[in-house]
Amino acid sequence: MNAKLTAIILFLFSLLINTHVNAQKPFVSLGTIDRYDSFPSRYIKSRTIDIWKPKDYDPQKKYAVLYMHDGQMLFDSATTWNHQEWGVDETLSSLMENDTIQGCIVVGICNGGIDRHREYCPQKPFESLGANYKDSLLRQGKRQNGSGIFSGKIISDDYLKFVAKELKPFVDEHYSTFKDRSHTFIGGSSMGGLISLYAICEYPKIFGGAICMSTHWPLSFSAYNNPFPQAMFDYMRKKLPDPKRHKIYFDYGDQTLDAIYPTFQLQADQIMRLKGYDVKSWESLFFKGDDHSERSWSRRLNVPFEFMLKNEM
Repeated sequence: MNAKLTAIILFLFSLLINTHVNAQKPFVSLGTIDRYDSFPSRYIKSRTIDIWKPKDYDPQKKYAVLYMHDGQMLFDSATTWNHQEWGVDETLSSLMENDTIQGCIVVGICNGGIDRHREYCPQKPFESLGANYKDSLLRQGKRQNGSGIFSGKIISDDYLKFVAKELKPFVDEHYSTFKDRSHTFIGGSSMGGLISLYAICEYPKIFGGAICMSTHWPLSFSAYNNPFPQAMFDYMRKKLPDPKRHKIYFDYGDQTLDAIYPTFQLQADQIMRLKGYDVKSWESLFFKGDDHSERSWSRRLNVPFEFMLKNEM
């Protein structure tokens, strides 16, 4: 195993063992956060939900809604395992203040800790694989406590039921939102990017746009002899939503874990073109020198926000 591949594996391993939820409410320099501890669900384990509102939030106005995975990493580096954050409040506030984008609130969905991978792994593509590969993937990789990367069977369909059928109705009832597809977005990075793409394919009547940063196409540690990306591409060919009514954003860097993405992203881009996506409905951008971290995603976060939320007025 060469040094570069070893570094990538160790980097991914660090992500897998440090996805716990910090109980401390994040501090935001701009806007306010409403925290919901142990938000209940019939489909998955309860979890923390942080809903960010801009500083001039007005119940008499309507706002677009962006649902974001890995919610504990979005706002406050003092509460995150790696002392990094997306800087969502600062980026959105700046863009709204300059009237670059429409008014928006963010629903930060904290991940399920040890259940993160099985919640974020696209279930239908995974289940299309042969039994031997599925079994080996569910067994491979160990955290420091000895548990596997996948803590059990894949449950992303249930996770998305929670988002679409429980969380969204709650948000629309308690906040002043546009409820329609054209104002409802979902996004994340790495596995969060993968589940965002899956979400817009599974619920095209609910989500009008998906932000997929540093999408983790391989699903596992290795890209070698790995059938999952092709299963995901086959799924995309069948299930990508109408480009006239949906927008999808991809990006990636070339350092650490992102270094293994270019080949896969090029294949995904080819499918996007074949399905009729163009500059109005799709972006796929390469950021030279960027790695697989909140620091990199924060640095370029304005790009997908502007693409999805552009103020047309």
